Parts: sequence; C-alpha cells; structure tokens
Amino acid sequence: MSGIAKEGTLRSVADFMRSYLLVVLIAALVIGTAIFEPRFLSGMNLINLMRQFGPLIMVALGMTFVIMGGFIDLSVAGIINLVAVVTISLIQIVGQVPALILGLAIGAACGALNSAVILSSGALTQAEALFMTFGMSTVYSALALLYSHGSTMHFWDINKSKSLFQAIGAGKVGPVSISFLIFLALLALLWLFQTKTTEGRAIRLTGGNKIAAELVGIRIRRSIVVIYTLCGLMAGVGAIVLFSRITTAAPVIGAGFETNAILAVVVGGTTLKGGNGSVLRTVMGVLLIILMSNCLNLLGVSPYLQVVAKGAILVFAIWLDNRKQ
Repeated sequence: MSGIAKEGTLRSVADFMRSYLLVVLIAALVIGTAIFEPRFLSGMNLINLMRQFGPLIMVALGMTFVIMGGFIDLSVAGIINLVAVVTISLIQIVGQVPALILGLAIGAACGALNSAVILSSGALTQAEALFMTFGMSTVYSALALLYSHGSTMHFWDINKSKSLFQAIGAGKVGPVSISFLIFLALLALLWLFQTKTTEGRAIRLTGGNKIAAELVGIRIRRSIVVIYTLCGLMAGVGAIVLFSRITTAAPVIGAGFETNAILAVVVGGTTLKGGNGSVLRTVMGVLLIILMSNCLNLLGVSPYLQVVAKGAILVFAIWLDNRKQ
C-alpha cells in the first residue's frame, strides 16, 4: 500500500506542476532574486516593473486571440512603429484626444488589412500567415520611416498640450500607475469577450479545427477579421503606452515586440496549434518574461545571455506544448 500511496503522491505533485508551473517559476524567480539582490523588492523597482508591464501585455493580449484562432501575427512590430510616429506627430496638428483616437484607428485598420490580405490570398494556415504578416510588418515599418523621415520625435518638440499622454506614461492613482489601470480594464473586457460572447468562443473553435467549425455554422472568415483587427488595435494601444512612457517615438520603436509577445503567449499556455488559450494565462506569461528580464538586469547578467535565455524558454515552452498534445 505504501508503494501505491507513494506513486499517487508523485502523480499528484506532477499534476500540480503541470497545472501551476508558471506560478511556481514566478515564485522561485521572485524569492531567488530577493535573496541575492535586495533592491528587487524596493518600491522604485516595483514601480518600474509595473510600467514595463504595460506595452508588452497590450500586444500579448491581442496576440493571444490570433494564436488561439490558429494563426500568428508578425506585423505587430511594424504597427507599433507606424502608430507611434503618426500619433505623436498628430498631437501638434489636431490635438491630443483626436491624435489618440486616430492612432488607435490606424492600429485597428492595419490589423483589418492583414486579415484582408490573408483572406484574399487564401492563406489559411499558420505558416502562410506567418510569412504574410512578416511582409506586412516590413510595409508598416517602411511607412513609418517614410512618414518620420527616419528621425526620432520627442515630446519636448510639441507645443500643444500633451497632458493626456503624460498621464498615460507617468501618471498614478495612488501607488498604481494609470497604464496599469488601463491594462486591468482591457483585461476585464477581453476576458469577458473570450468567455462570455459567441464570437469569443467561435475563435477557439476556429483555431481547434477550421473545417469542423465551418461545418457547424461558424463564420471563420469573420473570426479571422476579428482576431487580426483586435490584435492591430491592441498593438496600437501598446504603441501609445510605450511612447508615452519614454516620451519619444522612433520608426523602429516596436523592434522585438512580436517575438516577446509570442513568447509570453506560448509560455502562458496558449497552444501554437490553436484552439486553446486564455488571456489570464497570457498575463502570467508576460509577468514571467518581465520579471526574468528585471532580475537578470539587477544581477548584472549580460544582455546577450538574456536573449539566449528567452530563446531557450521559447523552445522549452513549444516542446512542452507538443508533449502535452
């Protein structure tokens, strides 16, 4: 009986680790870094973590729906580049509120254009979408370079009021940053969309099996438009939060966001094959990536080794996902 009990205990531990691996890793990272580097738990560092959380989580939340729907989107870096330089320049021309609205509209329009290109070409596999959106990212980045003439734009060059963007970038309500409150509001809306709406459930079914979804009456073409438009919109939100925080916008400001967003989504447990995922688990994935970068910076680890670590985590996450499947 003792052998059976021991086997049952080991199985329970293994099940717990599979279900709560992200929580265990985050806890281990926090405890380990706090022991070796006391500055990690300082108020200044925690505020810095909260601000870093903003831009990446916006992009990753949008990417969650694309990957859940069985596709992928490499154009978010280009969308961030374009939205950032256009929005910051429009503050001087039309004012901050219209600039904000137009910036978000540009992000959504770029996402909708991605879906139109994919649907018109019949690129309904993830591999085809990967190359199509990579090409679109190049187009958006080139447009950003043309629009800005390759130069960096700064807040201090703007004569009109930019208080709205300054509040997004550095404002706080008590100890909590405004960008973090924006994230909480968007997370609640996207969770409700994913779990409580017909379209949200249709996206998961589309990602699980497009043919079966179509046979039961799901309009997969509409789902594709929705996921890419939503991803473009969230990339636009990420761009605005990012340049509001650093007070500058360059036509290359979005470099690396596509890989970090995919990394966070996959580490969070959304399967690359589609059909399964959660915005709540994506938050955990982003938290792990941000904490890891912060901890390695505080410990003085080389930035090149940090890139190696991120790549290794992505490979391990995909390997683990395939093992689960």
